Amino acid sequence: MKNLQRNLSARHIRFLALGSAIGTGLFYGSASAIQLAGPAVILAYIVGGAAVYMVMRALGEMAVREPVTGSFGRYASEYLGPLAGFLTGWTYILEMIIVCLADVTAFGIYMGFWFPEVPQWIWVLGIVMLICGLNLCNVKVFGELEFWLALVKILAIAAMIIGGTLILFLGVKMNGEHSPGLTNLWAHGGFLPHGAGGLIASLAVVMFAYGGIEIIGITGGEAQNPEKVIPRAINAVPARILLFYVLTMTVLMAIFPWTGIGSQGSPFVQIFSGLGIKSAAAVLNLIVISAAISAINSNIFGAGRMMYGMAEQGQAPRLFATTSRHGVPWVTVLAMAAALLGGVVLNYLIPEQVFVIIASIATFATVWVWLMILLSQVAMRRRLSAEEVRALKFKVPLWPVGPALAIAFMLFVIGVLGYVEDTRVALYVGAGWVVLLSLAWFLRAKPKADALLARETRVS
Repeated sequence: MKNLQRNLSARHIRFLALGSAIGTGLFYGSASAIQLAGPAVILAYIVGGAAVYMVMRALGEMAVREPVTGSFGRYASEYLGPLAGFLTGWTYILEMIIVCLADVTAFGIYMGFWFPEVPQWIWVLGIVMLICGLNLCNVKVFGELEFWLALVKILAIAAMIIGGTLILFLGVKMNGEHSPGLTNLWAHGGFLPHGAGGLIASLAVVMFAYGGIEIIGITGGEAQNPEKVIPRAINAVPARILLFYVLTMTVLMAIFPWTGIGSQGSPFVQIFSGLGIKSAAAVLNLIVISAAISAINSNIFGAGRMMYGMAEQGQAPRLFATTSRHGVPWVTVLAMAAALLGGVVLNYLIPEQVFVIIASIATFATVWVWLMILLSQVAMRRRLSAEEVRALKFKVPLWPVGPALAIAFMLFVIGVLGYVEDTRVALYVGAGWVVLLSLAWFLRAKPKADALLARETRVS
């Protein structure tokens, strides 16, 4: 059995993070966020993005100091205790499964743009089989594939921003009815049409959009030079957030009044269809399909590596630590495939409006993981001596105020899930999940982990 291979370069990791974070949440879920907050959703993306950057810097500080497989799951175990690590690792796996379910659902919807007569679940089944097959390849092949898939997304968003800016300056009318312009950001009920309540409610979908970016930390165990690669990838996060989320939303709502952006299909495709350019809409549909594939691809990778790291610690079935001759944890890939086949059933049974519920449950899981990352970093700092703190190569900025504000924001978002009626179910599911995991820890995982530790102690 081979260990994981350090075959991911800086280029692979940078684009892997993009692949995980830019998917359904931006191309499809943005419609839900826009309807909740109106143009003020731009503020939600800025504030949420600042908090996410602080999470990434906290993760970066730990990952550069100790680049290991299992990443923040292992850091939580080490600095907050084994139960915290167990909860964090399995909650991250839940997050990746739910996000993948949302992405495969969106993939089925996108394919319906071309093939409306084909049942949605057939597309979902096909994509699950394809992506899981790709994840069984050597990690370098996987990284290369993800690079090209993510590059398609980046070029598409850049083209959309440039094309949208040209439309704004040329004043092209949308289907002869609406004149594009920055006035669309406040002309239809104001910049904050649903008040502060609408802005706060949109945070559930906005934070879901950022979910997955923490995969940068997961790559530490397979990065070629983690001390250089991880800081470089994390420092690119603010520019990414401004370009791919804030600027994109601004152009989108300036071209087309926010009131006309619905949740039936991607708002990106809707915009170009509204311009009357059918071929452009078809091309853009192909792009959002590649975006969904890329996000599914990177999320299966992230969940699989977390399972592998937890198996090594005795917090997951030992079978999950089995690797192929290429150093790929193939059992975890098959486990993710089995979980995603549930998406086939869901797409057969569930109506499209369930997207907000899926997104809100994923938001709870995402925010929980981010909260544990922040708390782990604070706990680590409290353990380190002054000399060890000085030796840190990638320190968190604005310490200790920055992490404290980010922790408060994450707790606020969890509170928002309970406050907003549409997302309240996510808080109930999340609380039930934490209780069930805690029981599983004390009844099953803790005795196994203790036995593993005792064996290792005897051997040493």
